[in-house]
Amino acid sequence: MNKIILHVFAAGFCFAVGQALQCYNCRIGFWNMCITTKVTCDAGEHCYSGTGKAVGVVDVKMKGCLKVAECNTTETVTFPPSSNTTTYTMTKTCCDSDLCNAAPALPSITVLPLALAAFTTVLMGKVLV
Repeated sequence: MNKIILHVFAAGFCFAVGQALQCYNCRIGFWNMCITTKVTCDAGEHCYSGTGKAVGVVDVKMKGCLKVAECNTTETVTFPPSSNTTTYTMTKTCCDSDLCNAAPALPSITVLPLALAAFTTVLMGKVLV
């Protein structure tokens, strides 16, 4: 009987660990720059991507885990809190699958040097031959 209870507990533990949602996390980013890491959300949280404007001009980005009740909302942040000045507004959109708040793609940064190196290699091959 103890073996059966142990097996049920082990299976339940594996299922609980397997259900932890992984998301990209970026505390704050500007324009399309948002340095991300992977995080595991707590129970009752979904992944979110936040987009907004700081001082009404600069694009602000955030990513991470967010309580389900706070999903799909727009938040206005003032700084200092006692002032009437809006620092930024942020609209947070949630999703509920692993890494669904995709990290920003930077193909132009990684592909451009590779393409330039390939072009230079071909050009040097033509010149030297």
